[in-house]
Amino acid sequence: MPDCSPTKWHLAHTSWFFETFILAESAEPYAPLDTRYAYLFNSYYEAVGERHPRPERGLLSRPTVEEVYQYRAYVDRLMSDLLDRSPAAALPSFEPRLTLGLHHEQQHQELILTDIKSVLALNPMQPVYKASEPPKRHRSAALGWLDFEGGLYCIGHQGLEFAFDNEGPQHEELLQPFSLASRAVTSAEFLEFIEDGGYQRPDLWLSAGWYTVQSQNWQAPLYWQRSGSKWWHMTLSGLREVDPAEPVCHVSYFEADAFARWREARLPTEAEWEVAAAGASPEGNFMDSGWLHPVAAADDGGSTPTQMFGDVWEWTQSSYSPYPGYRPLPGALGEYNGKFMCNQYVLRGGSCATPASHIRPTYRNFFPPEARWQFSGIRLARDAA
Repeated sequence: MPDCSPTKWHLAHTSWFFETFILAESAEPYAPLDTRYAYLFNSYYEAVGERHPRPERGLLSRPTVEEVYQYRAYVDRLMSDLLDRSPAAALPSFEPRLTLGLHHEQQHQELILTDIKSVLALNPMQPVYKASEPPKRHRSAALGWLDFEGGLYCIGHQGLEFAFDNEGPQHEELLQPFSLASRAVTSAEFLEFIEDGGYQRPDLWLSAGWYTVQSQNWQAPLYWQRSGSKWWHMTLSGLREVDPAEPVCHVSYFEADAFARWREARLPTEAEWEVAAAGASPEGNFMDSGWLHPVAAADDGGSTPTQMFGDVWEWTQSSYSPYPGYRPLPGALGEYNGKFMCNQYVLRGGSCATPASHIRPTYRNFFPPEARWQFSGIRLARDAA
């Protein structure tokens, strides 16, 4: 799959980030371990130089995994030496770049898992990445609706804690009164959409979505397969029967939007999502749980929505665009987020493959509307009655 990269590429690329943006730009002389790695492990930084085509990364038999680990050890040793020798004097922007590099590596920890799942799902032997048994519930919490008042709200990150540049600056947005579903959409609810001919009804789909459904022959979420009267799906623990109580995942923006229209609802805007998340605890089923799969929502009877964090990334109807006053980082690092603000949609909340310390209410993930290999799901919204 063109969007996926081998695990060894992720391991090398995250070291390449420290090598390129810290070691090579420090005041101290730097000799790369292998000058060819600058071409192989650059992802999309045009200002840095040429790079190997992304769809062909999986065809590289060299460098070997062992050589990649040697490269990582080399960069780690030089980074440790630089840390020991007052890095602030060597590079004024060292600390922000170091912090960005650590969060960048967390992003690739998640990508490693999603890419491994994609690769294993293509294997007819259906191998297991990690045997685990997420907690099962006979049914998910009942779907309710929580009302939120309209008005001016402050959206975006502000403060001294780390955030990516696309999370700011904080600004005011005027929201109309709205309601948000109390939990994510379940597999059982999405099955109703399938059984009602959801994938065969052009009236439910955006034009580009309907074209994608037809050209890709979508009949169900990614990794789902039907055997007799039952639905199964590939997980990082191998092939399993679909649990109707767990959140549906691996759906595209197009599918999320069509499902919402079928339910006579809509997707939330990212501002609505952030306002709702402000009252929710930033806890959930993240990578740290070890389950690596979404679990059904517990009915806590509270007045705040559940599953806002973890389990599945939640599509919003908001196009990925700059906030008012946004300025990308200077130099090549300005390509980190800003240049992707076109033809993508924002997702919020993190997933079961996201490190827990990586997420926050203002975090803006983004993918093209046809993307399905991430742990992406659905939460409904609607205008206030």
